[in-house]
Amino acid sequence: MGLDIATEQRVAEEKFKQLEESGASKEAITLAMKGLGLERAKMYGWPNVYVFTKAMGEMVINDVKNNLPVIIIRPTIVTSTYKEPFPGWIEGLRTIDSYTVGYATGKLTCFLAGITAIIDLVPADMVVNTIIMAMVAYELQPSDKTIYHVGSSARNSMRYIDFQRFNYQYFTKKPWINKDGDAVKVEKVTVFNNMTSFQKYMNIRYLVFLKGLEFANKVFCHSFQDKYIDMKKKVNFVMRLIQLYRPYLFFNTIFDDTNAERLRMDIQKKDRETETFLLDPKEINWEDYFMNIHFPGLVKYVFK
Repeated sequence: MGLDIATEQRVAEEKFKQLEESGASKEAITLAMKGLGLERAKMYGWPNVYVFTKAMGEMVINDVKNNLPVIIIRPTIVTSTYKEPFPGWIEGLRTIDSYTVGYATGKLTCFLAGITAIIDLVPADMVVNTIIMAMVAYELQPSDKTIYHVGSSARNSMRYIDFQRFNYQYFTKKPWINKDGDAVKVEKVTVFNNMTSFQKYMNIRYLVFLKGLEFANKVFCHSFQDKYIDMKKKVNFVMRLIQLYRPYLFFNTIFDDTNAERLRMDIQKKDRETETFLLDPKEINWEDYFMNIHFPGLVKYVFK
């Protein structure tokens, strides 16, 4: 069965109407609609709603573009700027940065990921530069349905084990200072490379104790309320991260960036001045980037 956007809209509208008519609360409606979105995404082979709706977006563009030229840019995980407009610029909490914020603030002590799994990153200015150069290339030589994968897995891949090491190195040397003025001490996280071992660890280390604490809190007239709420928040934070990023935690796929590489080479042959534009992921030293650009930028612009 092929994906039809009109059908998906109708399914979502009917489900929403059904929930409203049943008198469901706003919270219940939100949870049910999120569940429906994930169910429909997986039915068509997508791991989550985010990539599912991106695919539908490309379908819509293709249907309505008529005679307009269209170039599609598909970046991987977008991180802070490498050079322009200045190093380390970022807005909002992005994908992998949820891990960094959780770790640096002391909320994460364990994580699930394939140690050798690839984490495909690309600085924001490299994405912007590719967009600009793609428009220039089209002006010089028009083409139809050109798609550029912009990432680093094919030419300068990084792995989760490196990312975790960079986090530890940076925040042990430069710990985050919380609102009380205290430096948050971090340690190496316990890493699990499969879901079974992670769930077993969470059950033994946290969930059983959390259930006991919940019971004690009720018996002793909420005497442990603050401790219970704090621990529950930390556990829920970890589980939300796992559910959100689970499809990518054991990811070893390499994206074909042949078009992006060909674009870079063609443009530089025609105009040497474009060498100042960051287009080649091989130029990036990931350890230097994280230690001296990304983490400082994240602390400055995102940490609260």
